[in-house]
Amino acid sequence: MGFLCPPPAFAHGGWKPPLLEHRQISRKPGIDSAAQPCIIRAFTTRMLTLLKIRNLALVDELVWELGPGLIGVTGETGAGKSVIVGALKLVLGERAEKSLIRSGEDACSVEAVFELKDPADINAILEDGGLSPCDETQLIVRRIIGQSNTRQFVNDSPVTLALLKRLGEHLVDLHGPHEHQSLLSAERQLSMLDAYAGAEATLASYRDLHRSWRGKTAELEEVRHAENASEQELELLRYQVQEIDAASLKPEDEQDLEDRWRRAANASRLVEAAAAAAAVLTSEDGILERLGELQRHIRELEKLDPSIRERTASLESASLELADLETTLADYADELDIDPAAAASLEERVNLIESLKRKYGPSLTDVLARRESAAARLDTIENRGEKITALETALATCRAALDAAGKALSTSRRKAAPKLAKEISSQLKDLGFIQSSFEAPLHTLAEPGPQGFEAIEFQFGPNPGEPLLPLRQIASSGEISRVMLAVKSALAEQDATPLMVFDEIDANVGGEVARAVGRKMAALGTRHQVVAITHFPQVAASATHHFVVSKEVANGRTRSRLFRVHGETRIAELVRMLGGGGQQARAMAASLLDQ
Repeated sequence: MGFLCPPPAFAHGGWKPPLLEHRQISRKPGIDSAAQPCIIRAFTTRMLTLLKIRNLALVDELVWELGPGLIGVTGETGAGKSVIVGALKLVLGERAEKSLIRSGEDACSVEAVFELKDPADINAILEDGGLSPCDETQLIVRRIIGQSNTRQFVNDSPVTLALLKRLGEHLVDLHGPHEHQSLLSAERQLSMLDAYAGAEATLASYRDLHRSWRGKTAELEEVRHAENASEQELELLRYQVQEIDAASLKPEDEQDLEDRWRRAANASRLVEAAAAAAAVLTSEDGILERLGELQRHIRELEKLDPSIRERTASLESASLELADLETTLADYADELDIDPAAAASLEERVNLIESLKRKYGPSLTDVLARRESAAARLDTIENRGEKITALETALATCRAALDAAGKALSTSRRKAAPKLAKEISSQLKDLGFIQSSFEAPLHTLAEPGPQGFEAIEFQFGPNPGEPLLPLRQIASSGEISRVMLAVKSALAEQDATPLMVFDEIDANVGGEVARAVGRKMAALGTRHQVVAITHFPQVAASATHHFVVSKEVANGRTRSRLFRVHGETRIAELVRMLGGGGQQARAMAASLLDQ
């Protein structure tokens, strides 16, 4: 961490924190470092190491160095904590508004540096987008929002917003009181179950077979539909194939043919132009005759002053080149003596190609592609009986393999679903839902889907005696936030997203529940990097590292600042969050840290 911590006077409100001063912070046992050894050992994938923000909302300039574990971010309401979330959203490829730019500035920017231990999936996305893979263990994402346009870069290469969003899905999982769409999606829930069951490889195999099965099914339907082809369609297809074949088309010869035809069509004019050019060289008082006169004058100069030869040496080569040009023009004129029959043949060939391009084009490549599609359709119609038999056999084999893979996937899911539901229920009890119920029922589909033979929809009932409802029907943001945390905690080992950001998801809870939320986040921090933006001292006290956002006015401008607290300054911040001063509040803050 590279932040200078404030002195004890911070507790009395008289200290103004600096923006950033890079210095290593020593941690006191029992306050910041208790969980540190475990956390460091747990990190094996990637994390956000640096976040730079410039001219974004109230932030003029901020450089935030992050470490592993649970990172707590606190501060007064309106101090600017939301700017951090906004910056990360920009990194994730979300839409940017000009209103984000700090007043008086032309642009704002956000830069995030991720440390990669295994960049395989990131490199696959980069290569798919036409970019070079990461040469080292760092991925740098930069977003610049101007008054008229927005630009985004990955490792200094410009990228599309769509590619940035794909990368963001693998780097950051952001959750706020109203941002749980991934948890509410039935498709995402099924993916969570598969991760918990360790069935990703089985699912990948099933998906390949499902794509093949769907492809063969569509192909068989097309062949069967060919039985309805009319004799008129058959004649048209045969004519198209024969007409294109008769032309013996070669796309690579098209340009040469056009050049030859153009010369033949303009032969008389070209001969006249070549003769006129040659006359300029060879006629009486022409260039070559004048050049001879020039050479005589130069030789006279050289006799009187031999040192000038270096300066006039180019005259000899110019004379030779102009003589060669005269010969070349004469040869060119002889070549233009084209047989009228040959010229007519060239014109006929060009007209044929243009006619085919108008029918099937616009290019010769398109004409040949049309020929192939017509031939394939003709073959399908004329040999549909054999093709139907072969496709039916292949389809039956593919369906048998699909059924086997689907049953294996279903077995894994039905075995894992009750265990996952039980694990999430246990996590929910820790988060204050003492008598809640959670189920993960599977529903068999009428037809095999791209994710298997079944669908799922998590069911939750916070109150005993009331029916369980799908998560999408839970109205309380506080409830859905805690359910999300419970699900994330249950899937901590399987979730591959390196950075989790919780934006005030502890809203509408308090007391022991808030402390449980903090413990859950700290536990997630042993396997992920977690940023928790919170108003609750119980959550902030659970953090491995604690940062405070404050707002100050300097030179008539308001700006947000971010600094790290530890020791007495951290206790002072927890006392503020507890809502009072005095020794009793301080003792409570110290107790939270000790716990």
